[in-house]
Order: sequence, then structure tokens, then C-alpha cells
Amino acid sequence: MAALNVIDKLINKVDANAAASKVHVLGLGNPLLDISSPVDAAFMKKYDIKPSAAILAEAKHLPMYGELEKMAAVEYIGGGSTLNSMRVCQWMLQSNGSAGFMGCIGKDEFGAKLSSCASDAGVDCFFMEDEKEATGTCAVCVTDKERSLVANLAAANNFKIAHTETARAKAMIAAADIVYTAGFFITVSPDSMLMLGKACAEAKKAYCLNLSAEFICQFFKDKLLEVLPLVRILFCNEDEAKAFATANELKNESMSALAKEMSVFKTEKGSPRTVIITQGCDPVVVAKGDQVKEYAVNKIDAKLIIDSNGAGDAFVGGFLSQLLQGKDEKTCVAAGNYAASYMIQRAGTKLEGKPDYKQ
Repeated sequence: MAALNVIDKLINKVDANAAASKVHVLGLGNPLLDISSPVDAAFMKKYDIKPSAAILAEAKHLPMYGELEKMAAVEYIGGGSTLNSMRVCQWMLQSNGSAGFMGCIGKDEFGAKLSSCASDAGVDCFFMEDEKEATGTCAVCVTDKERSLVANLAAANNFKIAHTETARAKAMIAAADIVYTAGFFITVSPDSMLMLGKACAEAKKAYCLNLSAEFICQFFKDKLLEVLPLVRILFCNEDEAKAFATANELKNESMSALAKEMSVFKTEKGSPRTVIITQGCDPVVVAKGDQVKEYAVNKIDAKLIIDSNGAGDAFVGGFLSQLLQGKDEKTCVAAGNYAASYMIQRAGTKLEGKPDYKQ
């Protein structure tokens, strides 16, 4: 499979209404200010958090944000899964305005800080602002080299499809060659995801989705299956792929076999999607229809790994940066692996300097 065939051709024409937008890759999702710090086992036990978990905050978790803010090593980073991917994509492209983002924040200090972080990264953000709700936060609890995420969506939970109907939003959507959402957004605005998927299908553009977490497959199955037929590129890791298989009664004999099944599941006949399954340091599996290929991941000395926070988001950002440029599958995967490798060698999801990725 020499090249990705998910897009017959990236659209070269820019709609007249999109003339003011320079966005080429657009993400919609839940913007969250990451509050990141190393924590100990007692903290994890106190708030009943499992290693490498990605969950939504319950009432029992709310006091933890204040505790994290008081920790000596606390860092604040503009994030949320989709925005992380757009920041990485922008960083890989090194061209201001190429990546864009929409989501909902509050009119508060954290919202201003998150907006500033995204702007500094060169991402063209068009935020919906909630007058009453606080900006969403994500507790990033780092234990050894693992990270657990506890998201308090707050204002992010109040995104409305009406925001996508404004002139600026329409221009961004029309200008984008690729549109991406993390699965987490399905808990907030599945109607926006359906709209985006249909708009991309009509314009022959790629609508991309990440399963994001096991609970999305388990508890939002019906909404996910509504969106899935519109998805041309589907990202996930091996645990999410297994959760998807269980939820939809698919065979799970191997990742390669499962990827092929997911590629044709809920698609129009003869129009398989591309499925990309990451497996940490094990090979990346890419399938489209009956074609499947595995790409080795360069192993990193364990001593160099600081934490795994944002690795999956970084992979997506790296991959999309090359897909936008019409590069082949191998190059796209290699860029994704490079970005993920870069991310796990740093604390949090900070991006510094310029990438030294070489094709």
C-alpha cells in the first residue's frame, strides 16, 4: 500500500467564502488547560485514579485540581486532546495559520492562559466563550513514566453547533483540507461531528476521528456508530481497538485482522476507511480494506522517557502534517512516530524549538 488513498485528491480550490481563512487542518474538540504535576501513590489512591487512565471527573475528583495547583512542580499547558494534535501539527508544519481549532472556553484567567498558549503555538483558534462556566481543566497526574488524565470539561462541555454556523467558523471549515476530532468530543457535540463528517464527504475531504479512550467505545457506542460511516481515517491505540471490538462484537484474533475489520465496519460498500492502530513501542498497524501493513517504531532508551502524556495526540499531529502535504503512508506514519517519540522525552506536552524530523 504505497500511499494513502483515503482522499482522491486534496482540494486545491478554496471556496470564495473561505478566502479569509488560512487554515488547512482544522480540529474541533474540548479545549482544556492541563494542570500537570508528578504525584505519588497516596494521591492516586486518594482520588481512586488508575495508572494510564483517561476519565471524566466526578464529584470525588474535584478537590484534586486545587491540590495540583499547590504542588511545587505544577505546570500549565494549553491542551485537550484535539488541541494538542493541532499544536503538534502546527509545530511540524512551521507555518502560522496552517492548523486551526474550535472549542468552548470560559471568560476567565484559565481561558486567557489557554488561548495564549494556543496562539503562541501558531494555532488559529476561534473559541466560543461561555459567560458563566469556568474554562475546562485536565489534571495530568504523572507517576513514574505513566500519566493519568482526569478531565473536568466545565465550559468545554457547553460547545454548541451554532458556533460552527458563524461566518468565521464557516470560512475555517470550508478552507480546511482535513478536519479532525478526538472521540472525546462526542460527549459534547455529536451533532457538530455529524455536520463536519457530512461537509467533508460532500467536498471530498478527509474527516478524521480518534477513538481516544475505551469508555468512548463502551458508553457512547450509539453516537459513535452514527458518526463512523463518515470517517475516512480512524486513529486508536491497541486498548481502544480491543474495546471497540468488544462493544461491536468484532473478532480480535490479532491487531492486523482487527484493523482490517474496522476498516470496512459501517462503511459504504467498496469505500473502506484507513484504520491506524498505535501500540506503544510495537509496530503501528495500518489497514485499508484487505490491505494491511505494519511499521516498526524506533525504540527509545527507557532512561530517556520522561512520561507518556500526549504521545497519541502527538502521533496524530505528526501524521496529519504530512498527509496535508500529500506524502505517502510510510512518511505519514514516520512523522507520527517522530512526534510521539519527541513528546515522551519531555514532561507534559510542551513543544520547543523546531522539529528536526527528516523524511
